[in-house]
Amino acid sequence: MYEDKTLICKECGNEFIFTAGEQEFYAEKGLVNEPKSCKACRDARKAAARGEREKFKIVCDACGKEDEVPFKPRDGRPVYCQDCFNKQKEEA
Repeated sequence: MYEDKTLICKECGNEFIFTAGEQEFYAEKGLVNEPKSCKACRDARKAAARGEREKFKIVCDACGKEDEVPFKPRDGRPVYCQDCFNKQKEEA
């Protein structure tokens, strides 16, 4: 019923594909307008609206490596670098 369509992004001018699956999803949700922007431009706009998250410098309690985290560490609570945090999650 639906076929892929090539559209032009209003923000960057690049072509992007509005897939048959996306068209079906739009129809199921009652959306009648086609997207005006490609995924990259939509994602960039969303990120700009959220704003840049403040980063805090830490020293990992497990390996001693310096890193940054997107939250303010609290006294008495261990803080891990991304690698050690992922290892902790895998072990749990």
